[in-house]
Amino acid sequence: MREVLFVVGEASGDLHAGKVAEVLRELAPSLTLTGVGGGHMARAGVALLEDVQHLAVMGFVEVLQHVPRHWLLLRRLRERIESGRVGLVVLLDYPGFNLKVAEVAQAAGVPVLYYITPQVWAWGAKRLPRIARLVTKAACILPFEEALLREHGVDATFVGHPLLDRAQALPTPAEARAQLGLDPERPVLAVFPGSRRAEVARHLVPFIDAARAVQRARPEVQVVVGVAPTVSISPADCPFPLVQGASFVVQRAATAGLLKSGTNTLEAAVAGLPHVIGYCTNPITYAIARRVVKIPHIGLVNVVAGREISREFVQERFVPTQVASALLPLLERASAERADALAGLSAVRDQLGTPGASTRVAQMIAHLAQQGM
Repeated sequence: MREVLFVVGEASGDLHAGKVAEVLRELAPSLTLTGVGGGHMARAGVALLEDVQHLAVMGFVEVLQHVPRHWLLLRRLRERIESGRVGLVVLLDYPGFNLKVAEVAQAAGVPVLYYITPQVWAWGAKRLPRIARLVTKAACILPFEEALLREHGVDATFVGHPLLDRAQALPTPAEARAQLGLDPERPVLAVFPGSRRAEVARHLVPFIDAARAVQRARPEVQVVVGVAPTVSISPADCPFPLVQGASFVVQRAATAGLLKSGTNTLEAAVAGLPHVIGYCTNPITYAIARRVVKIPHIGLVNVVAGREISREFVQERFVPTQVASALLPLLERASAERADALAGLSAVRDQLGTPGASTRVAQMIAHLAQQGM
């Protein structure tokens, strides 16, 4: 029996692919699973061909440094797919690389399932005909993606957001604070500087400066820094407590948050955490992005909402004192700003579908694998 080949490009893809692989092991235990991924996939029984930690980069300029590694990996995957041992390719996000893998699979007559599809609604709409040509089945995690892809000839299905699978047993705020050793009577500010080393390098200092500005205005505020499992932050570089790999616990414990734009803003919607969004990147990358990105917001929570429910401070607009001014009303339990934010976040959560995305995708894989093997 030919194998199912997973390809992810960063830690979040590894997490989601690992969940799918766990379910797939129960649905179709005879399938052989291989892939490019990380620890979550390995623990779920996927034989790793390459560790994802060597791949995760972001930005037009930053990607250039990693071209040789990506080219060598693509050559290895081409050889594997063309050997006839692969019966199905499952791609997660990472479109710059994964669409090249899809081209290899399509040329070899191997079906492709794309889970967490390219964000063509933000930029890269010219990719839509290419996606329609290369992708056998698309599993979308945002509510508006299915109709957009179907309009352009892609067999797409909205499966719900995988965050909801992780959020089925969230702690109460009191439980989360007790778990983190926080004072239950004082407000808490959660700071999330990013899940990649380059993001943390750019965000940590200005995010700390904003948190300190909050504390100057309200000395009773407790600050906790959420650290992604893929990065490390030295206590010498951060004056606040560091909590590794427990984003939902930190968000449930917090009164308000300062978050890097991205999936963690949707986590905040699920957790019910009012927040402000910050983002800084390479100036050249930002200049290019301003030309190609076609949407008014960068925070995913605002993209799903269709309006700015969480204020965004991007690039030169990230002034720590101004960010602090936006955070302070969110730390007030009875403020109108906090009430509006909570209502908007609740509406976003409702749009993310229902739990079970991993199971739905696993069922798609099992079906395609049965057809092709």
